[in-house]
Amino acid sequence: MRKLHLLLLAVLLSCGAGSAQYKKAVSILGDSYSTYEGYIPTGNWSWYFNNPQQGNDVNDVTLTWWHMFITENDCRLCVNNSFSGATVCNTGYNKEDYTDRSFISRMDNLGCPDIIFIFGGTNDSWAGSPLGEFQYSEWTKETLYCFRPAMAYMLDHMKKRYPNVDIHFLLNTGLKESIDESVKTICRHYGVDCIELHDIDKIGGHPSVRGMEQINAQIKERLSK
Repeated sequence: MRKLHLLLLAVLLSCGAGSAQYKKAVSILGDSYSTYEGYIPTGNWSWYFNNPQQGNDVNDVTLTWWHMFITENDCRLCVNNSFSGATVCNTGYNKEDYTDRSFISRMDNLGCPDIIFIFGGTNDSWAGSPLGEFQYSEWTKETLYCFRPAMAYMLDHMKKRYPNVDIHFLLNTGLKESIDESVKTICRHYGVDCIELHDIDKIGGHPSVRGMEQINAQIKERLSK
C-alpha cells in the first residue's frame, strides 16, 4: 500500500511539473513582414534572409517581431504560415489569381496554437485588390476575390476553426484608408482584437530591426491592457 501511495504521489508531482512547464503556442498567418527563411512552410516565399538581399538589416531570425514576442513572453512557436506578397483575398498584383497563396487559402494550416497573430492587408492595399462590399455570410468563389468579403470570411472561419484561441489582427501603417477602416469594422463585427500599429521604422517598405522592435513593443503594450 505504501508503494502504491508513493507511486501515485510521483505521478501527481510529474503532472504538476508538466503543467508548470507548459508554454503557450503562437502561430502566425502573415505576409512578407512575418517571413524568415527556414521558419515558414516549404514553398512559401520569404522576404527576410540570413543574407539580406533588399538592404534591410534584419539578418537573424531573433530580430523578427514574432521571435522577440515569443522569447520575451516565454511562449513557443507553433506554425508560422507566412508568404511574402500574399493578399488576404484571392486577387493579387496585376489582378493575378493568388488563390494558391492567399490568407484564406492558408488559414487552416496553423497547427494547434493558443495565440494567433494575423498580419495582413498590406498587399491587398499595395496591389489595389478589389475592395468589395461588407459581407458576413453566403460568400461565393467570386466574392472572395474582393478584400472585404475575404476578410470577413477569414475571421468567421478562424473563430470557428480555432475555438478558445486568442486571435489578434495586426494592422500595418501606411495602408489605404479604405483598407484600414474595413479591417477595423470587420474585426469589431467578429470581436477580434485589432492592434493598430503606428510609427514603424521601415527599409524598402518593410520593418527594419528598429521597426520589428516597435511592432513587438506595441503588441505587448496592447496585450497588457
